[in-house]
Amino acid sequence: MDHGLDALEEQVKEANPTLAQLTRAVWELRQELTGSLTTALLEQRGKAEQQQLTAPCPRCGRARAARGVGRRTVETVVGKVELARPYFYCVACGHGFAPLDTPWGVAPGRKQFDVQQAVTKLTAEVPYETAGELLAELTGLEGSVPTAHTLTNEVTAEVGVLEVAPTHEGIAAKGAAAAAGKRRRPIMVLAIDGAYVPTRPERAKGSRPGRQKARAKRARWQGEWREAKGFRFYLVDNERIVHILSWHQMQDDEALFTALRQVKAAGLIPADQVRLCVVADGAQWIWARVTALFPTAREIWDSYHCAEHLHRLALTQYADHPQQALEWVEATMARLFLGEVDKVIGGLKRMRPSAVKAGPEVDTLITYLRNNCHRSAYRSQRQGGYPLSSGGIESAHQFICHVRLTRSGAWWYVADGNHMLALRCAKYHGTFERVFGRYQQKILAKPQQKNVKK
Repeated sequence: MDHGLDALEEQVKEANPTLAQLTRAVWELRQELTGSLTTALLEQRGKAEQQQLTAPCPRCGRARAARGVGRRTVETVVGKVELARPYFYCVACGHGFAPLDTPWGVAPGRKQFDVQQAVTKLTAEVPYETAGELLAELTGLEGSVPTAHTLTNEVTAEVGVLEVAPTHEGIAAKGAAAAAGKRRRPIMVLAIDGAYVPTRPERAKGSRPGRQKARAKRARWQGEWREAKGFRFYLVDNERIVHILSWHQMQDDEALFTALRQVKAAGLIPADQVRLCVVADGAQWIWARVTALFPTAREIWDSYHCAEHLHRLALTQYADHPQQALEWVEATMARLFLGEVDKVIGGLKRMRPSAVKAGPEVDTLITYLRNNCHRSAYRSQRQGGYPLSSGGIESAHQFICHVRLTRSGAWWYVADGNHMLALRCAKYHGTFERVFGRYQQKILAKPQQKNVKK
């Protein structure tokens, strides 16, 4: 501390410095000051451990004598810290190791876990280049785009829905809060839908000097918009939505429902404490699997998708009369909201197509209404307080998928995009710390030193 104060005295030359001048001087010296303090504290707390004379080799188990104190400088959010700890070398294995690195939680690279955690949090919100700029501005440490990119993928590697999902206790607590003071159980909604995100093909990877040896050359590949399929559980609490759990990935239908089955098998959804309903479009493959998973859930055909089918028919049937098309759609939706699904189907059967294309559209709409007749009972659903549209999942697409993945000029490899989506889900579930802790434990479980040539 005395050294830091002396450095500040030399830094501030003005006789009567302003507050801004003092804070700027402290800010410029903060890394050196706090890094030195951390080094001193570590040496003081680890005096006994630094006297260790022998240690077993982590590979062969043979006792090895210390070869002196090894010094290593690492980067943390509080500055550069010098680690002084006994170093051992196993001649038989050709393996060098420092036993104190594991209890101290020292990462194998130069940048330590607190820096890695800060970088990952930034990349979850802003582009990789911006994350590096913010890191330098906020901590004084430099961060490269390739490093941030690689780190983000490593943190979320092999992370599934259960790794990012909130705990059963946390979900139950939200349900209890929503049920407080009410006679009926709260409504929990499962909404299923997809959002399109920009992707690039694997063949876009070119070559360049350096460790990564991969660089996309835009002129040689064509991007593709792919659907990130997802589901969201949320509670309806009066006028607001209480977020429970979301999972979004660029995946096929089977992978989506595999994740949903995992959520159910883990007991995360308190089905006996809520009135569960499912909101989705008219795709029969969705309803067949949802019914098998949640047979007692209330099924609701998303009114927005229903209105889309009505508008499609109206634009064909009343192509020359847009006002009449709008009036027909509004009148038909009103009848559906009154629960008159059979009357709407009867009216469609009596409709005389005014164009060649109108006939197939009429038949398609009749089929949709018949298949989803019990799911479009909007009157009773509205009286029960159930949501009639997919606004909940659409908003999840916005704050999880679109905010980060559909930025201007962003094109993602599928694997990298899924890693980012998992990270975004963890952020909004409040489980980022758990996901990063899992990554940290995995890194610390590996040997901290590489093989050394004999």
